[in-house]
Amino acid sequence: MLAGDYPISVICEVVGLPRSSYYYRAVEGNETSLKTAIEKAAANWPTYGSRRLAEQVKRDAPELKPLGRKRVRRVMREMRLTLRRKKQRKQTTDSKHSFPRYPNLVKELEVTHPNQVWVCDITYIKLGNVEFVYLAIVMDVFTRALRGWALSHGLGAELTLAALHRALIEGRPGIHHSDQGVQYAATAYVEVLKDGGIHISMAEVGHAEQNGYAERVIRTIKEEEVHLTEYRDFEDALAQVGHFIDDVYQTKRIHSSLGYLTPAEFEAQWQKKQTASIL
Repeated sequence: MLAGDYPISVICEVVGLPRSSYYYRAVEGNETSLKTAIEKAAANWPTYGSRRLAEQVKRDAPELKPLGRKRVRRVMREMRLTLRRKKQRKQTTDSKHSFPRYPNLVKELEVTHPNQVWVCDITYIKLGNVEFVYLAIVMDVFTRALRGWALSHGLGAELTLAALHRALIEGRPGIHHSDQGVQYAATAYVEVLKDGGIHISMAEVGHAEQNGYAERVIRTIKEEEVHLTEYRDFEDALAQVGHFIDDVYQTKRIHSSLGYLTPAEFEAQWQKKQTASIL
């Protein structure tokens, strides 16, 4: 054997493997359980990468600890579990309008508590081969919780107003941040914000990254719900998208930015700490 002629460290370096892999011996029962747990988690969360999938498996099957990302990534490769992604193509933002514009108030802002900043965005959902419906969301940046959402056949201000009114039932933000689309700049929408004493903030035209939080949550909804589902009609889309937002996203989907907690868990934990600090 080569190990008799050369040091193990040299052999591993030549073949591009860590030295620990030479001594690793898989435990069949444990490997089978791990593959079963990963397969189940990947079926429920098909867009998760190895890092988040490892955290999900820790939640679902704590008896498999210790469990690292590299081990999960290896098993994912063996099982040929890959991400499915689609590109968005339909335009939903129309910034060519005569309504007032507002400066970006959140560019250098540190977000430290719930309802400090809400962000908003719109996306489209295809029904069948020809029809489109539109989804508007309102998200709290600190907790990543979706405060409000609405689905509509049209792209008018009624869509974004419905999402906003739903969100305002949950609370009131210090700052409302969006792109400069006509739906967010329209008089009727702006009046609701001003009447509530909410500061209005907008990303600059052509700088989608300035509304990055909203862009990312839209991408999550598209990748983890819309692209994986065939909707029969508007009512079916309303029910299934609503289930994903209200039940799956809020209470079951873990976020790396929240320490691998769900938005509901993270907000409850934050509130508990605030209460404890007062007592």
